[in-house]
Amino acid sequence: MTIETLDFAEPFFTVRFLKDEDSYQADGKTIVLNTSEEPLLIQDQKLEHLQSVIVKDTPVRNLKCAIVVERFADHGSDSELCANVREHWPSAFEIRQEERLRGVEHYMSPKASVGNIGLTMYHSASVPLKVGLHKDHAFCPVPGFREVHTQIVGVGMMQQCLERDVETLYLEECMAPGYTHRPMYDATGNYPWHQYETITESIFMALEILPKSAKFPGQEG
Repeated sequence: MTIETLDFAEPFFTVRFLKDEDSYQADGKTIVLNTSEEPLLIQDQKLEHLQSVIVKDTPVRNLKCAIVVERFADHGSDSELCANVREHWPSAFEIRQEERLRGVEHYMSPKASVGNIGLTMYHSASVPLKVGLHKDHAFCPVPGFREVHTQIVGVGMMQQCLERDVETLYLEECMAPGYTHRPMYDATGNYPWHQYETITESIFMALEILPKSAKFPGQEG
């Protein structure tokens, strides 16, 4: 049994990784994301693989592998929180050097990794964001990479397009705090053209799951 507190989102949020826990008591509003193939239980309801919800003052049971985000609702205004975040986190372009991120008001926390799971928080400051359509993940060339995003603060949307052109949009999911969009990759890990877009200034968490043969940068050796 494991409960590991991850510090990548501090001082703003407390994030914990839980593995093989029979029960976990959520105190106050808490986002729970199930990363196990086996459903976890909230009262008499099941939370399936890569689904998330907000729970409050209730036990969560059968946590084979899960992420919880605490204190996401404990701030005053979203604007004040986001302004504070911008003073702590660098721009995503500064860290990742992807041309599509140049000049975009998009900021990122450090990355945390637990086994084959990677976690990063992102703050998107402008509306619209225009972060850029993409479908490849260059740091993970091994087939089978999986990624979803969970909304933490504000409201956003995940957009899917037929081509690298927003005018070819064919699917859009709105994301409020506690919501994780449905997986968009196919059985072999191929993605459509996609991007995150803001409705309000936002903070979301990226969950990355590597295939067994791959490692995150820094995990080599």
